[in-house]
Amino acid sequence: MKNKGIALGMGIVAVVAILAVAQNLQKFPGSKLIVAELGIEEKFSKLSNAKTNFCAKADFINYKQDGERLQGSCCSAMDFHRYQEQIEGLKKFSKIKQVPEDPYDIPVSLAKELLGYKNGIQLTAEQQAVYDNAMKMSHEGGPCCCRCWRWDAFEGLAKYLITEHDFSSEQIAEVWDLSDGCGGKGHAHESGL
Repeated sequence: MKNKGIALGMGIVAVVAILAVAQNLQKFPGSKLIVAELGIEEKFSKLSNAKTNFCAKADFINYKQDGERLQGSCCSAMDFHRYQEQIEGLKKFSKIKQVPEDPYDIPVSLAKELLGYKNGIQLTAEQQAVYDNAMKMSHEGGPCCCRCWRWDAFEGLAKYLITEHDFSSEQIAEVWDLSDGCGGKGHAHESGL
């Protein structure tokens, strides 16, 4: 009977300790950040070693299944600090499902959708001026560092955002810079974004 009492007491202490930790996580926002950091670190580790994203013409997407993903960087090694900036910055556009949440983890189905916009949306002269100005403003001089599938897909994304969401040149350049999957250490705050 004495052992049961001790076990019950230890169980109560354990439950109280768990509740205290949970309550402290809510009181101290920095604690939540540490938990979130572990998730992004794990994802970065996985994506920085992934090789399903690479420089290829857009037609290579046609040979992919909708359930597949294009993961990893295409040109340079991913940089953790830059990756954090991109993930955080893209949250601003989270209500628009066509803007990827993660530039290094693109669903093939989304890539196909964006490629459809490239050929399916015709811009007016005024809208084309918005697009052309965005090209001058973006870090890469366009949607990507080279004319690969990503360039074509993110041209489609820009056309969609201009026609359906009335995005400005600045907003298009910001989306392109944040969803850049080329890798490297570019910093969004350097351009004032």
